[in-house]
Amino acid sequence: MNCNCGKIDRSLRIVAGAALVGWAVTGGPVWAWIGVLPVATGLIGFCPAYPLLGINTCKPKD
Repeated sequence: MNCNCGKIDRSLRIVAGAALVGWAVTGGPVWAWIGVLPVATGLIGFCPAYPLLGINTCKPKD
């Protein structure tokens, strides 16, 4: 698995995912647990949907 999520993309995923998980923990809807996925992809740096869509937000290595 090559990295396909850039730094800003990863940061936004972690923040948004953590917000959803926090909402779920504090009594939000069950579907808010979906926030675990963006947190995981942000920490790993790989999004399985990006290759299917032809997206890569990493800067190319020289």
